[in-house]
Amino acid sequence: MSDNNKLGFNSKAVHAGYHVQSGPVNPPVERSSTYVFDNCEDGARRFASADKKGIYSRLYNSNCETLEKKIAALEDGFGAITTASGMAAVEAAYFAFLEPASHIVGTNSVYGPSRSIIEKEEFYKKWGVSSTFLDTSDIDAVRKAAQTPNTRMIFLESPANPTLAITDIAKVAEIAHDLDIPLVIDNTFCSPYLQNPLALGADVVMHSMTKSIGGHANAVGGVLVAKTEELYRLLRNSVVNRGGILSPDCADLFNTGVKTLGLRMERMQANAQVIADFLKNHDKIGWIKYPGFADHPQADLIGPGRQMRGPGCMLTFGVKGGYEGSMALLNNLKLVILAVSLGGVETLIQHPASMTHAGVPEEERVKAGISADLVRLSIGIEDVDDLKADFEQALDKV
Repeated sequence: MSDNNKLGFNSKAVHAGYHVQSGPVNPPVERSSTYVFDNCEDGARRFASADKKGIYSRLYNSNCETLEKKIAALEDGFGAITTASGMAAVEAAYFAFLEPASHIVGTNSVYGPSRSIIEKEEFYKKWGVSSTFLDTSDIDAVRKAAQTPNTRMIFLESPANPTLAITDIAKVAEIAHDLDIPLVIDNTFCSPYLQNPLALGADVVMHSMTKSIGGHANAVGGVLVAKTEELYRLLRNSVVNRGGILSPDCADLFNTGVKTLGLRMERMQANAQVIADFLKNHDKIGWIKYPGFADHPQADLIGPGRQMRGPGCMLTFGVKGGYEGSMALLNNLKLVILAVSLGGVETLIQHPASMTHAGVPEEERVKAGISADLVRLSIGIEDVDDLKADFEQALDKV
């Protein structure tokens, strides 16, 4: 399609990147590690080009290009770079923007590995990289931390994983731009359907496509979307020259999965609202956080025409009885699946303190609001009455 800007979200999700009038409706999977040159002059020309097409699949693959164009259109960015995993996207951004003895400001309850590779000695800390991880919904605290002279990057996750605190991206973007610091947003929880950080002032947006973009728990991958050509070239070099590329087979699965993203998110959000209301009113639930509740601390950022166009499909809660109560619930669910990941068609539940955030020191987990009783729930597309019945029977055993 020549002008994706004129299309609605679902039309972009289906047609952007690959739209034909004849031939296969879906792009064939291009399984080849290398490409034939017409002659020596052609080989030299391709190596001298910016896009490096038709040389070697680490540098370019048509299935990845199709997916990159589609995600860039959904996030309204200059260009996208697909990666082998969500963490490969995070690490590529870190490598592109950080340098020895630099400082990063980040969300304190960010996905555990995104934080631990900054803080652990065997990764960036051995090069003298320092960090301030804090509640980035506190804009004054972000401003203060970012003024550290060697700050080279602000990395936000909004909503935060798993506390669901929401950061005002536009306000942080003002801080970042005043200080000439790149702002990178992990948009995995929302997907492009619910939030577009580049439109709010971010410089780079990333996703673990393993989650809602793919939607079917059958492929692992990540993506970075850059606002400008300069940032796009920087990030692409960071990915391809260190080998963190996506395979064509996974790109094909993501190209298929993303087409139904909008439809899936609508169903998942509708289910999440019902389950959140059900759990909030259950006498064995101690507390619950859900962006769809009016008492959410950042409720003013959620809704049509606002930062987040909807509350999403994620919620967190604690069971009465603390850690033991939460474990009893998790171990007795039958339809709901005990597994990490999120944003897919299956409803998934997990315990962050002992699973996804186990690598974060306990003291820091507590500061970030990741309590021992906290349970993270990602609502899928199942019949909501079946989900309610499963929670009811499991809570009866607590």
